[in-house]
Amino acid sequence: MQFNSKPLTWQEEDIAVLEQPQEEEKRSLVVHNDEVNTFDHVIDTLIKVCRHTPEQAEQCTLMVHYKGKCAVKAGSFEELTPMRQAICDRGISAEII
Repeated sequence: MQFNSKPLTWQEEDIAVLEQPQEEEKRSLVVHNDEVNTFDHVIDTLIKVCRHTPEQAEQCTLMVHYKGKCAVKAGSFEELTPMRQAICDRGISAEII
């Protein structure tokens, strides 16, 4: 058995790497319970600001009441920021996580 005694050489090549657009991280808009706002006010806010159906808004409002908070919308930070501001402008506590 014979081995080739030539040394191996490495060739460096420039390889074009296509940059993939980074998918923006999904976040949640969370509404917190308080003892000030009525169910109707929170439901109306979720319908107008988050474009929930009445049933969806009512279910989220019940979760907020009984669990203390509820993720009412998912999306990018840029999508959720104006919604959060509109909810807070109506006197309801909300955050993006």
